[in-house]
Amino acid sequence: MNKFGKKLNLIVLALGLFLGSCATERPQGQTEAEVLYQEAQELYDAGRYLLATEKLNTIRSKYSYSVYTAKAELMQADILFKQENYVEAAASYIIFRDFHPKFENLDYVIYKIAESYYQQIPSTFDRDLTAAHEAIKYFEEMLRLFRNSEYAKGAVEKIQTSKQMIKDKEKYIADFYYKTEKFNPARIRYKKIAEQFADDVELRSYAVFKYMQASYHLKEMNDCKSVYRMYSTLISKKYSTLAKDVNDKCTIKE
Repeated sequence: MNKFGKKLNLIVLALGLFLGSCATERPQGQTEAEVLYQEAQELYDAGRYLLATEKLNTIRSKYSYSVYTAKAELMQADILFKQENYVEAAASYIIFRDFHPKFENLDYVIYKIAESYYQQIPSTFDRDLTAAHEAIKYFEEMLRLFRNSEYAKGAVEKIQTSKQMIKDKEKYIADFYYKTEKFNPARIRYKKIAEQFADDVELRSYAVFKYMQASYHLKEMNDCKSVYRMYSTLISKKYSTLAKDVNDKCTIKE
């Protein structure tokens, strides 16, 4: 063999070794669906979400009766969450729950629904807080059904954070109506605050006091006094004197 032939053989051998080293063995599994799922899991762990999605779509389209179909659906929702597509993620988790109500890790699914909504909550309370209401709903469901779950950690704190934003918005709207002398809408809002957030003594006391003031401006003295009688023993120290003064004014004006 001449020198050219030897060089050619060496090049072919080196190329074969190189290609062999680049080849990746597929995961082991009893079914093709299982292998595809494991491949998708590896891609998911590596952050290669588009390629993982292709594997998951194959499972769902070709092996719809496989036990890995449900797992593929859940991983697809997880990918949406990882990509910060929280609206789509919430919808996907909810659909998954509806179709798989007896899924063994249902606590995880409910947790991810709650988290998907929590991540949609705006940074300021003056915007739409629908997501906050939904986050509270699912976090509370999580605590009710799976209080001892590892995913329940932090749920109480996130519920409180969400509720505080809702409180701040309700107070802001009621105060806006009051400041612009729209006393009846303001009174309706203050009443809602007093009833809806009865566990927050300071906020409830403030709402009662402002409700009484709004009634006074509307010259509805009986309503002012009636509210004071209802809440007088529940008003905090900070607002007790203020509320009493308004009640006295209503009595004089009657």
